[in-house]
Amino acid sequence: MQTDAAAVDLAGTWWFRLSPRADAPLDFIDPEAAPPAAGEIAVPSHWVLPSGGDRGNPIYTNIQLPIPLDPPHVPDENPTGDYRRDFVLSEWDGARTLLRFDGVESAFRVWLNGQEVGGSIGSRLVREFDVTEMLHDGRNVLAVRVHQWSPGTYLEDQDQWWLPGIFRDVTLLARPVGSVDDVWLQSDFDDDSGHGRVTVRLDAEDDAFPVTVRIPELDVESVFSDRAALEAAPSFDVGQVDPWSAESPRLYEAIVASAGETMLLRTGFRTVRIDGDRMLVNGRPLTFRGVNRHEFHHRLGRVFDEEAVRADLLTMKRHNVNAIRTSHYPPHPRTLDLCDELGLWVILECDLETHAFFFVDWVGNPSDDPAWRAAYLDRMERTVERDKNHPSIILWSLGNESGTGQNLAAMSSWTARRDPSRPVHYEGDYTGAYTDVYSRMYPTPHELETIAAEEGDIFGCAPAEAARVRTRPMLMCEYGAALGTGPGGLDWYDEVVDAHSRLHGGFIWEWRDHGLEVEPIDGGRHFAYGGDFGEEVHDGNFVIDGLVLSDGTPTAGLVEFAAISAPVRFAFAGETIEVRNRAHSLSTAPYVFTVSAESAEGTLAAEEVTIDVPPGETSAFAIPARIAEAASGADDAWLSMTAALRSDTAWACAGHVVSRAQRSVPTRPPLPSPNSFPTVVRTGDDLSFTAATFDASTGGLVELLGFPVEGPRVELWRAPTDNDRGKGAGSFELGAPESTLRGLGRIPGEPSEKRWRDRGLNRLRHRVTSVSRSTDAVRIESVVGAADKARQLRVAYEWLDLEAPSPLLVVDILPDAGWDSSWPRVGVHLTLPAALDNVSWVGAGPHESYPDMAEGAWIGVHERHIDVLNTMHARPQESGHRSNLRRVDITDDAGHGLRVRTGPRRTADLPGFVYSRWSAHELDVATHPFELPSSTRNHLYLDDAVHGLGSRACGPDVEPRHALWPGARTFSFRFERLG
Repeated sequence: MQTDAAAVDLAGTWWFRLSPRADAPLDFIDPEAAPPAAGEIAVPSHWVLPSGGDRGNPIYTNIQLPIPLDPPHVPDENPTGDYRRDFVLSEWDGARTLLRFDGVESAFRVWLNGQEVGGSIGSRLVREFDVTEMLHDGRNVLAVRVHQWSPGTYLEDQDQWWLPGIFRDVTLLARPVGSVDDVWLQSDFDDDSGHGRVTVRLDAEDDAFPVTVRIPELDVESVFSDRAALEAAPSFDVGQVDPWSAESPRLYEAIVASAGETMLLRTGFRTVRIDGDRMLVNGRPLTFRGVNRHEFHHRLGRVFDEEAVRADLLTMKRHNVNAIRTSHYPPHPRTLDLCDELGLWVILECDLETHAFFFVDWVGNPSDDPAWRAAYLDRMERTVERDKNHPSIILWSLGNESGTGQNLAAMSSWTARRDPSRPVHYEGDYTGAYTDVYSRMYPTPHELETIAAEEGDIFGCAPAEAARVRTRPMLMCEYGAALGTGPGGLDWYDEVVDAHSRLHGGFIWEWRDHGLEVEPIDGGRHFAYGGDFGEEVHDGNFVIDGLVLSDGTPTAGLVEFAAISAPVRFAFAGETIEVRNRAHSLSTAPYVFTVSAESAEGTLAAEEVTIDVPPGETSAFAIPARIAEAASGADDAWLSMTAALRSDTAWACAGHVVSRAQRSVPTRPPLPSPNSFPTVVRTGDDLSFTAATFDASTGGLVELLGFPVEGPRVELWRAPTDNDRGKGAGSFELGAPESTLRGLGRIPGEPSEKRWRDRGLNRLRHRVTSVSRSTDAVRIESVVGAADKARQLRVAYEWLDLEAPSPLLVVDILPDAGWDSSWPRVGVHLTLPAALDNVSWVGAGPHESYPDMAEGAWIGVHERHIDVLNTMHARPQESGHRSNLRRVDITDDAGHGLRVRTGPRRTADLPGFVYSRWSAHELDVATHPFELPSSTRNHLYLDDAVHGLGSRACGPDVEPRHALWPGARTFSFRFERLG
């Protein structure tokens, strides 16, 4: 909202002093005395950023508190920042003057010209003080004391960095005679008539009237002569309007003019309504395909940077994100302006989380203590009052992970009375006692099926309570934990949500990694996480949990989300393509549809098709004859369908692809017949062929097609991902007996990493049992096992056509009986010269893909340099796998190198590859990228199959259909020289 009343921005350089305790002397507030010698600080900022020096360090925790759990007390060791700023006023036009703080962590006191103004608690909430009587013309001195720990700390235990300081704007606001203290335009939309209706709510003195409300574009003007006139008829019809939605964010400029002030704001007409177990916006059902978003910048912390936030929101829109949950506090108000403008549904969450009380079984939790009720209500009131004019906000959320209790119920009751136009959300209300929607975090798809059904047990509910929550819309406020490589299994959730009208989608945890950029180590950027600043308690890299990296770089997880969340989905059915429009309110008219036949040689034929499908409906069309003929007439061709923007939008240019689908049926040549190997090779024998040279004692390669190549060796190990390591901690936090959770499928045994390490998959040893040869072939047989383990693999490597320019490697793997765990991967590992660093492949790409994260990769010809082929997470781990491989070319800058083609195999599924500077074992032991050793050889993994990813860092494990279980395998690859 803009106003023509005067304002003074007090951002800039302030005097600053940091003390280790809260009782430091108040020797900086006297305006007539110079403050003690100290330093300077930028406002807004956090005093622990940049880290180091005498200003302390950031602290990352998830549930645990960095202070004793001793509410409402805090320890004597309480870092306290003192701020001071001089400013000059002249010709100030304020009958009253307000001093506004938009965000201070965590508690502060204020003095102006030596007089105490007041104090506040509530880090991400606005606080205004009337300082009219304390100001004077000329020089003024503002002093602020900020405490890192306060009673508010117990209410702000969100999963994030603790970053103290004045981190949002500080502003002096003039309130002229006849101004309006608060205005709320409730702009509703009638989906039957198409009309808009405005209800005006004002907080103003009598001298503000008459008040005029105008919407110039609609040629609407309403004048309220006095308070009585406003109270008698606060609403008026504005006629036909274009409704606001996340897909079509139509805003109208409104002018509110009082006797002493003119305000400008943007309003959008939309109506939120719950109809049984469906939530409707503008009369149409809504599915959230959203993300949780903390306010975070890798260098600035929670300081607002409009350019960076706009870039974030544009990236969301371009990846089919349609909603944000503001986890777990209100963001900077400009963020919501941008959501209104660009179009994103918003769940606006209060600044509340008491998660630390989980460790004491919620005993003493402020949520159920009457002594804390005023604090809870104050936080909710400040949340709603600041942001109620935003059309993007369609739900109020009471907070996060604060147990349950009477204070939360009181917040909900106050909110429903103050704003009945928006439903109230809170995930911890498991029985639906005081909220309007049923919310869960990290349910499995099996649980979703149960919730959507008309009967069956629901967690935490007696039968009558289960029946009650089934009468309400259900959403997942958190799911699909995006820590590290992943998440996997999003398609599983999407299938279940699409199948049940009661389910309204959900919000990925979360949008961005929270790594803090620190000084480069060994020449590379380093994103720090919990423990990197010497914290006494911390939660490690659990803060590295986003669909984009700390600097905003999208990951393959985001690309996967975009594919699964596309507003238009395609399905190939025989000779037709089904088009399903999943949009809330737009038809498919804004898209250009193209169907094509493609192969490794490029596009064989393409044709635009016209199809207009209304929202929520499905249609189909026949594949054009010439496209079908082109695909059937080529070897290993595939059909592709895309939907791209027809015209430029506010968030992407024409041609931006919002959805794609493919159908591929690769050829499957037969495996070669077994060969005869009459000669047993002895140590010292010459094992040289035209195509390759082998070590006679080990059977390993020495040279392949003129390049020094080592291997191949069967490999089962991968550097565990965060989801491989995950314990599904979110399942335990709900407090249910483990037997109950196991029954729901939420704790499927030990984490994969533990199972794999316990079985020695990270320490395999190889014993060659025989090496034999024929005139143009070699066979190496070996036994592979781990120390202290009896289970083994019988492995045979056959090299065929070694006197030809394209030798074939056939690998047979036969595991012993008794293997009782999944495998991370099964394939072979080779090392190549470091100069071979350019990669081109035909297969799925350009982003990485795994069995349960494959929707975002499409078959085609892709290129990447080795240094960007893999995602370097803040904690190194498995990444970079490309599936559906037809061939891969690995070359140096001159074009010399090797081509690997997929050969005959036992199964119809195509293999994949990983190409990296580091081996899986080197990535495994490093906790930060700078700990990785200098790379002298590149590592090529040719995988017959890999295990899925899941989202077990905080949710369910890998779906059974995407798990890799031991079994006999036969696969092959053919090698050629390039250049």
